[in-house]
Amino acid sequence: MKKEIEEDDDIEISDYANENNQVVIRTHERVNKDLNGEIEKMKLGHVELKLTTIPEMLADEQGLIHGGFIFSAADYAAMLAVNEKNVVLVGSDNQFLSPVKLGDVVKFTAKVRHKEGRKRNVHVEAFVLNIKVFEGEFKTVITERHVLKLKLLDNQEA
Repeated sequence: MKKEIEEDDDIEISDYANENNQVVIRTHERVNKDLNGEIEKMKLGHVELKLTTIPEMLADEQGLIHGGFIFSAADYAAMLAVNEKNVVLVGSDNQFLSPVKLGDVVKFTAKVRHKEGRKRNVHVEAFVLNIKVFEGEFKTVITERHVLKLKLLDNQEA
C-alpha cells in the first residue's frame, strides 16, 4: 500500500540527521554542483535546489540551455529528497514547460509523495522567477547494495 509521507511519519529521524538535528546528505555526494545545483533547503522528504545556468550548458548560439541539464538537476533534487545511500532512478514522467536560457536561476522543489517498501515517488517542479519550466514524477528504488555491485543476472559469466 502506498503511503503519503507526512511530517509526523514514524521515521527514525536520527538515521537522517546529525546531533544538531540537521539533515545529513547520504546520497550522490560527488555530484558536480555547478552542473546540478546547490541545496538551499533540505529536510526529510523535501529539497529545494538552485541551479544557475552556465555556458557549459548551452545548446546553441541563442543562449538556450540543453534540457538534459534541467533534467539532471531535477533528478539530483529527487535523489536528495529520498536521501538514501543506494537510491536509483528507475523511471520518470516529465514535462519541459518553458525554455531556460543562459544566466537563468532555476529553483527546484522536490517532495517525496509516496513510499511503498523500497520504492519512492518524488514530485519535482522547477521555476525561473514565477514561470514553471519543468515538472516531473520520479520513480526511485532503494537497493540493498550499490547498483553497480548488484548481481543482476543469476547465470552471468565472468
